[in-house]
Amino acid sequence: MDDTDRALIALLRKDARTSVATLAAKLGVSRGTVTNRLRKLEDEHVIVGYTVKLRPDAEPNQIRAWMGIVVDGNQSRAVVAALLGEPGVAALHDTNGRFDLLAELRAGSNAELSAVLERVRLIKGIASSETSILLASFR
Repeated sequence: MDDTDRALIALLRKDARTSVATLAAKLGVSRGTVTNRLRKLEDEHVIVGYTVKLRPDAEPNQIRAWMGIVVDGNQSRAVVAALLGEPGVAALHDTNGRFDLLAELRAGSNAELSAVLERVRLIKGIASSETSILLASFR
């Protein structure tokens, strides 16, 4: 990746729906250059998808929680693979400090969140976990 790729990614992070023509104008390159770079970044799995970002209060009935996870021994790959297959895990992060992984959980109800927690806790290789329900987001 070069500076143009990084600038392209920065523009897409602000608005993934920006047209190729607008991206080209802002970057000072041709539309073909933008299209080729996007295709290359997608083919190399640097860009793995485009998504919609909602205000935190746009889904008032959705429960969000953070789960800190301690992985047992050298089970990280297996645990990560299992967590990526769990539909209740919206995002997964490798961290340092007290927890090895930090998972953002989403559920439609307390019962659904309980089911997600139960499935996650049954994953082989998880030594312990701690979950906190998100009450409010300020930014």
